[in-house]
Amino acid sequence: MASNNSPYYKTRIINGEYLDILTIRPVPADPDDLLYSIEPQYNYRPDLLAHDLYGSSKLWWVFTQRNLDVLSDPVYDFRVGTSIYLPKNSRIKDVLGL
Repeated sequence: MASNNSPYYKTRIINGEYLDILTIRPVPADPDDLLYSIEPQYNYRPDLLAHDLYGSSKLWWVFTQRNLDVLSDPVYDFRVGTSIYLPKNSRIKDVLGL
């Protein structure tokens, strides 16, 4: 089973060895989310921003789930100057059960 910080955490495992179709773990919008313009040190590196914000690079996928209208590709759309919303650390813990 995937760890609870994985995007696959809620996806079923078939016959004990295969992942089923991805069950999305939504990160809904919240009025407290911060509008952020991606800085050069995070260009194409959502894992680095996740590490700096949430203490785990494994939460890179949270940015795409929160910004589905902006980030179609979780890495290549993660470019300098792109504005995205960042959920607060405390809210991520609540939403994902961390």
